[in-house]
Amino acid sequence: MQTFSLKKNVASGDPKSVVDFLARHSDLSKGRIKNAMNKGAVWLKKTNGKQNRIRRATTPLNTGDILFLYYDEKLLAVKPPAAECISDQKRYSVWFKPAGLVTQGTSYGDHCSLLRGVELFFQNQRKIFLIHRLDREVAGIVLVAHDKGAAGKLSRLFLNRSIVKHYRAQVLGNLSDAKQEDTIQIPLDGKTAVTNYNAVSYDPSSNTTRVEVIIQTGRKHQIRRHFDMIGFPVMGDPIYGEGNKNTEGMQLTATALEFECPFGGKDKLFNLTRKIRNKQG
Repeated sequence: MQTFSLKKNVASGDPKSVVDFLARHSDLSKGRIKNAMNKGAVWLKKTNGKQNRIRRATTPLNTGDILFLYYDEKLLAVKPPAAECISDQKRYSVWFKPAGLVTQGTSYGDHCSLLRGVELFFQNQRKIFLIHRLDREVAGIVLVAHDKGAAGKLSRLFLNRSIVKHYRAQVLGNLSDAKQEDTIQIPLDGKTAVTNYNAVSYDPSSNTTRVEVIIQTGRKHQIRRHFDMIGFPVMGDPIYGEGNKNTEGMQLTATALEFECPFGGKDKLFNLTRKIRNKQG
């Protein structure tokens, strides 16, 4: 399968449509080029402008423009799992991201991303602002903002640790024999990292423990690294741990987000039952 990148300046004698231009300067058919455009693999930098992803086959080109094609045939053939909208709060929305879906795309495309799914859900009628991420292998709840003001306020909640982030994990070993409730406070990448957990139940048939987790910080792979460091790696983790690999995928889910809504002041709990509870009535 083909994988390549192409960067070409538009000259005076070049075709002035994106599809015709890329067909001339690559060995791809127009059908493949249109598919790549639709899935976010084509970018255009206008003279004195910034580089933007483009999707319309009829997008006009001008002399001096720079066109980029990031082509990965294997990636473009992937059919991603669909995200689900849990709640539309107008200025932001709440989503369930399944495992296997990335939060945002790359230069090579965005059709396998949550943010592209959100754009399509709202038929490109709303702006999309990323607030936080989940790893591709992790399923769970994600907030997406729809204006700059909402993005700023929600981002500050995360920065100020004003959002309670709940997770559920299945880890290798009998963690309840160690400490049923505890806090892991091992620095990560030279920064403070705090993970609180409760060992809910142990399954001797699989030698795994179900744990409920709340993290007070948001370091890279924090839960996965912390549990591996104390000898109880998350089941199915492709990076951390030994003896914890499986065929079901990583057993880690972001189950709930709890915070005081910056628009109205009511306390919100968004969870995987797709219900919203207003604690203040």
